[in-house]
Amino acid sequence: MGKANSRNELDDLDRSILKILLRDANTPYTDVARELEVSSGTIHVRMKRMAEIGVVQGARLIVNASLLGFDVCAFVGIYLEKGTVYRSAAQAMQAINEVVELHYTTGDYSMFAKLICRDTQHLREVLNDKIQLIAGVQRTETFISLDQSIQREVVLG
Repeated sequence: MGKANSRNELDDLDRSILKILLRDANTPYTDVARELEVSSGTIHVRMKRMAEIGVVQGARLIVNASLLGFDVCAFVGIYLEKGTVYRSAAQAMQAINEVVELHYTTGDYSMFAKLICRDTQHLREVLNDKIQLIAGVQRTETFISLDQSIQREVVLG
């Protein structure tokens, strides 16, 4: 498997490493190395480089929120009074722990957020007492998720 042409370019070995770890992030580097017939040191060096260039961004622990008492997943379309308040509104949203994702979007909404709450009462409190009080938020539209059918990272071809 050839070397990358530049420091920011991925080669076949990098992509193969990512494919294995995207399948199961708990795979030990020694197992990855064995499967790809390279040294485990090579895997460590490649992963460090991919982190430095931003392809790999940290590691996360994924928990089942429902088993921790957070049974409501909701998506909130947020209408802003004007686009110039986005940065301050996003900063205010950062302080709301129930907001687990926030996107600046095109289309009907200025921002689209994913929230995880204990129940619908908790969701109502977050909407009324936190999100709708943010300066520049004109109104919101909420969608409650009934089931999550797919959750995955990007699939490398």
